Amino acid sequence: MAQSKEWQKMLRGELYWAWDEDLQANRTRCKQACEAFNGAGSASRRRKVELWRNIVGDTRPLPPVNPDPKEDENLFEETDPFVDGPISVDHGLNFKVGKGTFLNFNLLVLDTCLITIGENVLFGPNVCLYGAIHPLDPAVRRGLKGPEAGKEIHIEDDVWIGGSVQILAGVRVGRGSTVGAGSVVTKDVPPFHFVAGNPARVIRKIDSEMDPERQS
Repeated sequence: MAQSKEWQKMLRGELYWAWDEDLQANRTRCKQACEAFNGAGSASRRRKVELWRNIVGDTRPLPPVNPDPKEDENLFEETDPFVDGPISVDHGLNFKVGKGTFLNFNLLVLDTCLITIGENVLFGPNVCLYGAIHPLDPAVRRGLKGPEAGKEIHIEDDVWIGGSVQILAGVRVGRGSTVGAGSVVTKDVPPFHFVAGNPARVIRKIDSEMDPERQS
């Protein structure tokens, strides 16, 4: 998969052919993995982690089973996010999420390019991460016949993303920031700031002992 020329162009943010066989095969793999995760219902934390790792292509072996169900659940507190389905992810292999992070239901991720979410991040429901873009010129775009592209999205540690937020391609949300519910984030969010609106704009600075500027 990673050797496909179209895959490499996609990751670099160049125009690429989305109907490439390898790309479509991975999208099918990821869709099936999401369906398995979403259908797991009230499965154990261990099973949910296993299904989540199938989506993102995480091949780490699971730790040995602890006979105590609560202790077994705790084994994953420092290794994996908590993900509440249903979710929909496009490729999976370009989606990296840190430990201690909570992804709420109805998450949509178009991980054309790399999308990273740090540690201790909180997502409200119905969040959309749009890493995919199309050419603005319709002569280049050509509907289903033309190329696509993408840009990376990065959400740093300790961020809170409110419900129904949309984050567009190329955006970085700085550490410790909050994005108000229903916002459309079109440009970078500075660390330790509260933004809201469509398009999202800075409302105020967040006073936090975690902020390096305050500590200095």
